[in-house]
Amino acid sequence: MSSKSSTQHLSRVNIIRKKHIRLTIAALIILGLIILAGEITSYDHIDGLLSIPAAISWLFSNMLFSAGTLANFPTVLRLLWETILISIVSTTTASVFALIFALLGSQLTQVNTFLMYVAKLVASVSRNIPVVAWALILVLSFGTNSATGFLALFFATFGFLVRAYIETIDEASSDSIEALRATGATYPQMIFKAVLPGSMPQLFSWTLFMIETNIRSATLVGLLTGTGIGYLFDLYYKQLNYEMVSLITLSIVVAVLIIEAISNRIRREII
Repeated sequence: MSSKSSTQHLSRVNIIRKKHIRLTIAALIILGLIILAGEITSYDHIDGLLSIPAAISWLFSNMLFSAGTLANFPTVLRLLWETILISIVSTTTASVFALIFALLGSQLTQVNTFLMYVAKLVASVSRNIPVVAWALILVLSFGTNSATGFLALFFATFGFLVRAYIETIDEASSDSIEALRATGATYPQMIFKAVLPGSMPQLFSWTLFMIETNIRSATLVGLLTGTGIGYLFDLYYKQLNYEMVSLITLSIVVAVLIIEAISNRIRREII
């Protein structure tokens, strides 16, 4: 018995030792990549760390807004609300189209193989073009207006949600679909009796997640399309009005935190 326990102990020690060696090698590789990246880009990591206190001091001395700046707060709230609405509308609209393409692209709910690959290809192209690139492309066609921001968020959201919805459908509905197929159920019956009831909580969760993400992205899109809170941020930033920049940034952060808290609460209730 003692020999067997001793062997098991040695085996555990060897396993732990191998894990430590792997972790050490991984840490050394990461450290080497950091040093190599610094050499290639001529970036001094030590100078970067030493500059942090001075940067923090500059922020506190230049970006603390005064009472006079608060007079513009209603304008900030109005454009922030506009940005939030564009994010919500673009996400919810994209989710409807994403669900249709996800049903066509999922192996469990595909109509035929050709449409499945077409749906995945369209979603992949849409997903792999960054939202900033979408905004720049669409500005050339639609100009600087809210429609451009809506479409940029829509296309980027659509591609992401199609993939997320396909994975959700494949994971949550396989058993139910197989059971209904065995009973001779029609395609609409499989969708409304198995896919949607089994997947809806997770699909809704992904939609809420994208609303949170798009509120952040909408600020950046607004810089390019001249709309919403992003336009206001860009306007005051170019004027070097750091007090207004600070007020706008703080408003965005608070809005995102509030919406994230609401979203998390809803997700806990539905999942």
